[in-house]
Amino acid sequence: MTTALALQYLVAGLTYGTIYAVVGIGFNIIYNTTGIINFAQGEFVMLGGMTAASLHRLLPLPLAVLGAVALTTLVGAAVELTFIRWLRRPSVLRMIIVTIGVSILLREAALHLWGEGVRSLPYFTGDEVTALELGGARVSPQVLWSLATCGAVVVALQLFFHRTRTGREMRACAANREAAALCGLATRDLVTLSFALSAGIGALAGCVVSPITYTRYDIGASLALKGFTVAILGGLGNAGGAVAAGFLLGTLEAFSIAVLPAAYKDVLAIAILLLILFLRPSGLFGDRELARLGAS
Repeated sequence: MTTALALQYLVAGLTYGTIYAVVGIGFNIIYNTTGIINFAQGEFVMLGGMTAASLHRLLPLPLAVLGAVALTTLVGAAVELTFIRWLRRPSVLRMIIVTIGVSILLREAALHLWGEGVRSLPYFTGDEVTALELGGARVSPQVLWSLATCGAVVVALQLFFHRTRTGREMRACAANREAAALCGLATRDLVTLSFALSAGIGALAGCVVSPITYTRYDIGASLALKGFTVAILGGLGNAGGAVAAGFLLGTLEAFSIAVLPAAYKDVLAIAILLLILFLRPSGLFGDRELARLGAS
């Protein structure tokens, strides 16, 4: 394998890794506040890209992206209010079934709204012709947008959770929801906010990568699998770990194409997930002691 080809695979891996990382961050936001694993997270990415593509027919690109993020954020809040809030101390299995059901519902709604066609947004800046040359590999300007967006999301979330009152309240809810409620915090509203926030971040990722990867009504299930793998690999609750794990998984997938058929990419994600669950359930960057206490 030549150096240029290796760099091209690396760029592709980082591009897909950005999507996986942001989906994994969405998993972490909801898990941190509620302990819920939301398997509908991939559908938020799909909704963001599809909605932005539709809005762009009527609005300039920046407004279409903002509108898609806002609408998907409302969908995330509606999901919590409609399907999650009324549950009383549900089991983990029940929550998994509920979120999978929500995922199927959103996917079928998208099929009826947009059909089976593939949608995409135009490049935010430049195009394939203006791709940058890096060691013989061509790097689309949109890849830089993807990496910058992922970095901005991580920084913004760190500032939000550590520097704002609402963020600190969400962390308190994550630490002990019952104690937070006894202290007067509106824990139900904080849970709704976590769903809305994760949906908005997922939608933003869907918009940014849409010019490169395109989007379709049925991409959510695959993204949910990859995002869950990344969240486990990076350690549940660890946003930085999710980013590193996302880039790792994306890079492994990209290089695996050199030796395996492309259809085996999902098999690779499942194999990594099972391996981590068996060997290190806390993830590569998680705390083993915290994982042990959480399981006890």
